[in-house]
Amino acid sequence: IPSISKQTLQMDVNKLNITLLRIFRQGVAAALGLLPQQVHINRLIGKKNSIELFVSPINRKTGISDALPSEEVLRSLNINVLHQSLSQFGITEVSPEILYRLKERLQLSLRQDKEKNQEIHLSPVTLQPAQSEAKTVHSMVQPEQAPKVLNVVVDPQGRCTPEIKATTSTSVCPSPFKMKPIGLQERRGSNVSLTLDMSSLGNVEPFVAIPTPREKVAMEYLQSASRILTRSQLRDVVASSHLLQSEFMEIPMNFVDPKEIDIPRHGTKNRYKTILPNPLSRVCLRPKNVTDSLSTYINANYIRGYSGKEKAFIATQGPMINTVNDFWQMVWQEDSPVIVMITKLKEKNEKCVLYWPEKRGIYGKVEVLVISVNECDNYTIRNLVLKQGSHTQHVKHYWYTSWPDHKTPDSAQPLLQLMLDVEEDRLASEGRGPVVVHCSAGIGRTGCFIATSIGCRQLKEEGVVDALSIVCQLRVDRGGMVQTSEQYEFVHHALCLYESRLSAETVQ
Repeated sequence: IPSISKQTLQMDVNKLNITLLRIFRQGVAAALGLLPQQVHINRLIGKKNSIELFVSPINRKTGISDALPSEEVLRSLNINVLHQSLSQFGITEVSPEILYRLKERLQLSLRQDKEKNQEIHLSPVTLQPAQSEAKTVHSMVQPEQAPKVLNVVVDPQGRCTPEIKATTSTSVCPSPFKMKPIGLQERRGSNVSLTLDMSSLGNVEPFVAIPTPREKVAMEYLQSASRILTRSQLRDVVASSHLLQSEFMEIPMNFVDPKEIDIPRHGTKNRYKTILPNPLSRVCLRPKNVTDSLSTYINANYIRGYSGKEKAFIATQGPMINTVNDFWQMVWQEDSPVIVMITKLKEKNEKCVLYWPEKRGIYGKVEVLVISVNECDNYTIRNLVLKQGSHTQHVKHYWYTSWPDHKTPDSAQPLLQLMLDVEEDRLASEGRGPVVVHCSAGIGRTGCFIATSIGCRQLKEEGVVDALSIVCQLRVDRGGMVQTSEQYEFVHHALCLYESRLSAETVQ
């Protein structure tokens, strides 16, 4: 897990009442040599009985994060004072080298074993340098050196006393709980996390949340992060994989909590349950009737383009068998001149259903006619006519199939050429709606295409490019856009290739 400057020290607590919250805040502040008002506690959205601890500077200057980096917090933490102030919590040591994850099954196991006096060892995960995180995240479960282990001790009265102690064994203590794989969303969490269960500390009492949530810190980063590159700097940074990976890992994913979408059964229309449209920018279909809110839902977002142009693109998931009609309704409703599809129908599993006809098909109220098919080296172009009543719309469908499964292309040339062709069509369709772009989830390859399009436009108009700011803008509009550090590097390669074309044109 990398060192992330805008993250927090996180604690997961069950039944921690308001009195104990106050004691905990004062104890942590004393151990850090800070004022209690510098320690903030919030509930974690979507996680029952969870709080998040923020430590902020007392005199915050412009440009300084609202939350101190967790490594900095731990370095200044006086363990002796913490132990004295919070002895009832059973904390004897905190180690910045270890990240602990408490499994959901732990509370159930603790209840089952409450009559037994036994220790439960939780598997540790050793922190890795930021530059190697993207490629080594799954190997972190088995650290090479003997770690420190968080032990949760359950006494005969059922009280749970967490403590951290050093182990001298050269192997990791076995855990009764399987480690949950660290996915693309989870790895955006804090670089230090201490998880505690306080099930015997009384009922939860309501408390007022301090307005410094993680989402606020993430959004401030997404709205302000910038690194403008000149043409020569772009060429230099492409050669620095390490730098790009580190920069990418700082960008908050900004995924959506399912509770933020107040539409019953919307999950039936999502290809992946964790990839959801950001509510503020999501595309709303015209309802079939006033009471049918589900008919307005499609997993798609409007995406701003170059210079913040509203609704330049629509990023969406690959249509499912039960969302094909919704997809064509969206294309018709938004008057989209171009559809860009960057996935095969099936790779290791289904990525998208075949949502267009061979010649003619009717999808809900939209009739789709295929007028012509042109096979190019890396993509297929279909000229379509959409009909609804006496009205028609012309749509160009690009199907890019040469992106390898779970990898990035060896060359950025095909994607760049696709982008240039689509840009030409967009200019020829001035006044019409957004360009629709989709892959399978609608964030990875889709994000790469849109980021490249915006970046190339910026290079052409301004002679510089700010890929970091572009990706941040995309993630404000749709969480997770440009999904991996490899894709982030690939975008820079595509931009560099476009820059070399511009330079060649200038010479000519």
